[in-house]
Amino acid sequence: MSSETELFYEGLDFGEGPRWHDDRLWVSDFFQHEISSFGPSGDRRTEARLDDQPSGLGWLPSGDLLVVAMKARRVCRIDGEGVAHVHADLAHIATGMCNDMVVDARGNAYVGNFGLEGRADLALVRPDGTSEVAASGLEFPNGSVITPDGATLIVGESMGRRYSAFTIRDDGTLGDRRVWAEVPGMAPDGCALDAEGAIWMADAIGAGQCHRVTEGGEIVATVTATQPVFACALGGPERRTLHLITAPSHGEEICAARALGRIETVEVDVPGAGWP
Repeated sequence: MSSETELFYEGLDFGEGPRWHDDRLWVSDFFQHEISSFGPSGDRRTEARLDDQPSGLGWLPSGDLLVVAMKARRVCRIDGEGVAHVHADLAHIATGMCNDMVVDARGNAYVGNFGLEGRADLALVRPDGTSEVAASGLEFPNGSVITPDGATLIVGESMGRRYSAFTIRDDGTLGDRRVWAEVPGMAPDGCALDAEGAIWMADAIGAGQCHRVTEGGEIVATVTATQPVFACALGGPERRTLHLITAPSHGEEICAARALGRIETVEVDVPGAGWP
């Protein structure tokens, strides 16, 4: 694989939650309040708008899109007409703005939040919209992945400088918490799982770097983008295209209405696997 990226698209304010779905890359934009999808040539299509900052994305088995409304601390369901409905209110769980989310094949959503002084509970939102605490005391739960067998959830803790893994029980609840990898000096943000069980990790405090991390914490590959990387997704026809979501900063005063956010790409050897 190459360690040099190619520009795929420029014009986001601040992209988040990239997902490969229906042969297109779907991305939230915090400050444009829009969920967009991109075709292979980079053509952009507006899929929905939100009266909030949209973040994590995922799909119910019905095909309806779920999106995190950060400030309202909700998960919204986007119907076939592009209209947003409240799917779950997480104000009783989230002590800070909600952020990333992963949705499994059954429609169970695991949603992180900024927390209070970094400590936060991870929420489980069931397909009917009911919610409960899935795991407590995480240090800023952020990008998360689920293994292809649906049995393991791996959560990046941005302030904890680690990935924590959980066994997903048959009822969607979590157990057997353990450290999957320590990543000292880094801040795990959006991430993607590959078919060898490694995670591509956007480092929110790095100099535009996305690292491939194996269980145990070894960094086995690094890609450097043109600006800081805040999320990534494996997509393309064989899920071997690593899409990097980049921006000059995460700050609204720097990013809003400036359209400096980019999607950068690089081809990798191992395809994506699992969810998202």
